Amino acid sequence: MPDIIQLLPDSIANQIAAGEVIQRPASVVKELMENAIDAGATSVKLIVKDAGKTLIQVIDDGCGMSETDARMCFERHATSKIRAAKDLFAIRTMGFRGEAMASIAAVAHVEMRSKLHNEDLGTRLVIEGSEVKIQEACQCAGGTNISVKNLFFNIPARRNFLKSNTVEMRHIMDEFQRIAIAHSDIFFSLHHNNTEVFHLPAGKLRQRIVGIFGNNSNKKLVPLTEETDALKLYGFIGKPEFAKKTRGEQLFFVNQRFIKSGYLNHAIITGYEDLLPKETFPLYVIFIEIDPAKIDINVHPTKQEIKFDDERLVYNYLKVAARHALGQYSITPTLDFEQEISFSQAQNFGLPKRDPIPFTIESKATSGNRSDSSAGSSFSPNRTEREKSNQKNWQILYEGLDEFEKDGGKDSPAENMGDTITIESKWSSENEMDDDAQTFSKEQKEPYQIHSTYIVSQIKSGFLLIDQQAAHERILYEQYLTVLDNQETYTQKELFAKNITLSPVDAAVLTELLPQINQLGFDIRGFGNETFVIHGVPANLKSGQDEQKVIETLLEQYKRNTELKLGIQENIARSMARSAAIKRGQNLTVTEMKELIDKLFACLVPFKSPTGRNCFLSYDMEELENRFKNS
Repeated sequence: MPDIIQLLPDSIANQIAAGEVIQRPASVVKELMENAIDAGATSVKLIVKDAGKTLIQVIDDGCGMSETDARMCFERHATSKIRAAKDLFAIRTMGFRGEAMASIAAVAHVEMRSKLHNEDLGTRLVIEGSEVKIQEACQCAGGTNISVKNLFFNIPARRNFLKSNTVEMRHIMDEFQRIAIAHSDIFFSLHHNNTEVFHLPAGKLRQRIVGIFGNNSNKKLVPLTEETDALKLYGFIGKPEFAKKTRGEQLFFVNQRFIKSGYLNHAIITGYEDLLPKETFPLYVIFIEIDPAKIDINVHPTKQEIKFDDERLVYNYLKVAARHALGQYSITPTLDFEQEISFSQAQNFGLPKRDPIPFTIESKATSGNRSDSSAGSSFSPNRTEREKSNQKNWQILYEGLDEFEKDGGKDSPAENMGDTITIESKWSSENEMDDDAQTFSKEQKEPYQIHSTYIVSQIKSGFLLIDQQAAHERILYEQYLTVLDNQETYTQKELFAKNITLSPVDAAVLTELLPQINQLGFDIRGFGNETFVIHGVPANLKSGQDEQKVIETLLEQYKRNTELKLGIQENIARSMARSAAIKRGQNLTVTEMKELIDKLFACLVPFKSPTGRNCFLSYDMEELENRFKNS
């Protein structure tokens, strides 16, 4: 039998490696920028066209390369970072495998110009599909300038799998942000389609975070610093009240390398204890400095997952550091053990202050003085008067209790208590029970809320339990889709225009979506420097809603949905419905509830919200009767 195993040509081997290393344009950005940093650059400029599908160019002022090194860097497993196997456990550079440049050259048109600073001439290389087309001397600035054009030109299937420009550009920005935050002492800039998106001068970490996430992020940051013999932790965590519903601003760096770790993320969330609202995610940028010998970074093609010798130790340090940072800056609640707690001070023991339901306590002894007892049935702004009234009512309620206890309770309570006590509420006079029919004389047909979250609506066979937020999302979603299709909308002009300032990433997304968003009824115009002016809002937007909050939530939802296979109109309608809908915990009037129910059942698909939640559940009388029988 003839031999069937043979060595693959370099071009095929490089394409196989590219399948793991170069997955999308953002992968190229990551590899080229990390190489620039390893070269000692103090300035890195990234130029992108058509979300990297047409051009990705990285210009740095690093050490540059000689003619031989410029040629060798495109060979497989050619690297300047390691020399022996033991070096894998002492890595402090971004790259080390020697696969990236060969992989990029295998699937794109690459042109590189590089020059050592002490040389007069540099080297120009042109490579297409691993084949060197041109190698010549050239005049260029010290450092390296690499252009990657027509990515995946020789792999049409891979190119067809790329997402829209919005999605791919978001991934590029994510990679750019991670590298820029990790190296705040280096100047970075990002240009997309001849527009400068980021201009980040060298500075401190806090300045870099504010430069990337926007000026509004400065007030959200709480410093975190802990240093032990095993590791060093530093960075910033966000205040709980600024936590968002979506992920994206949670960053871990180990020895300045970005990593992903659900385990370490859980440590930070645990550090917040009960401070975070439900289903929200805080901002944090945390750096972990640790001995390279105690970690293994060679476990994933993208090097974004690492293994720790003692992961539990890192977990505990992170949790304690987060708690300490929040407590040190008075974010966490504190207990005052010296404060005397007494009933006379009307303490509520940490519970939210809430006015009690007005009630009246009547007895035969007090029926003659009805004006005094009725004082407790009104909401009085004078808290002292209400306390006096309550104290008096409690005394009446407990009258005769001592005699009852002495008697042992042998006789009937009515005989020992003396006066009959009746507690009346504001509902006492409504819906009197009909003794003959044993039913309420007034039918309960009007809907009502439960915990300001669900609406109960009576139907012939039973009742419906409606999720008010999910129902409103479905109503708005279909309305916005209709508006986008028919281009018929109504705008309510603002009396005074409002300015909103977004992070550079959100500003870029909003700029791209402005035509569709304005079509929904907004009147938003760019004002430069990530600032926009709101001149009008949709007429159906609920009054009192914060326009900036609605826009920010819309953008967060839109970015979250970009991974789904949704058209841009469907994505915007879904995101806008999610951000503008009434929320759980919001009180509604009877009229508003009726209108919500009517509009829900006029929808094409009233059963599900755009995100797949049930809009309502139905309960029939037979089911309820069986539940009571089986209970």
